[in-house]
Amino acid sequence: MSSEPNVLLEIVEPSIYRLTINRPKALNALNRATIAELGAALATVAADRYARVLLVTGAGDKAFVAGADIRAMQDMSPIEGQRFARDTMAVFRQLETLAIPVIAVVNGYALGGGCELAMSCDWILAGENAVFGQPEVNLGLTPGFGGTQRLTRLVGRARALELITTGRQVKADEALRWGLVNHVFPAGQLMDEALTMARQIASKAPIAVRLSKEAVQRGQDLDLDNACQFEAQVFGLAFSTEDKREGVAAFLDKRTPTFSNR
Repeated sequence: MSSEPNVLLEIVEPSIYRLTINRPKALNALNRATIAELGAALATVAADRYARVLLVTGAGDKAFVAGADIRAMQDMSPIEGQRFARDTMAVFRQLETLAIPVIAVVNGYALGGGCELAMSCDWILAGENAVFGQPEVNLGLTPGFGGTQRLTRLVGRARALELITTGRQVKADEALRWGLVNHVFPAGQLMDEALTMARQIASKAPIAVRLSKEAVQRGQDLDLDNACQFEAQVFGLAFSTEDKREGVAAFLDKRTPTFSNR
């Protein structure tokens, strides 16, 4: 057996993390060990007060994550299957609720659990070679890691049901038209483009970025009046920060701000 970790976590530039699902021989398929390592890596990022952005990708050039490990699921009992789903969903929710922006960098296949992992990030950047889908019905299964819920929220009920019930796979250009991904880049430029975006985010006021993410996430499950009230509270809270004072002063002085995360 390989001693290589299933998940690699690295700081590629100050404040920018990259997390890589590292099972290229298995097309980065998700098993229990990989999910556990993913959760531990996310806890490390969450504990780093200097973290600003997390990029999530897959090792190799064939797959982001091709799905859950089908061989590992072959002999699971119904209770074990349900536990696997719930444990994986908990880690995906851990990813989704990180305070900092999380960008999926999809290089190749993102199918089943891979598509669900990508959708648990804040948005998706795709290479031209990316392919998305929820093909679980081909195995006599349903999506089990949040696919029926997140896909519906991203592309709408009708399109989500079409993909889930046909098992059809969509390429990057169609995923872009549907709103599943934000941008599509040539595969060889994908990570450079992701780093460019990460640097742009990392240069902004960290507290304002985190508060903005919280307002978007919490507001989408509220009615408009309560969501706007929550936004007003967040807006007011930002006025208490040193970064707000620095940002405003820099704007008026026509200089680049230096944010301190305070």
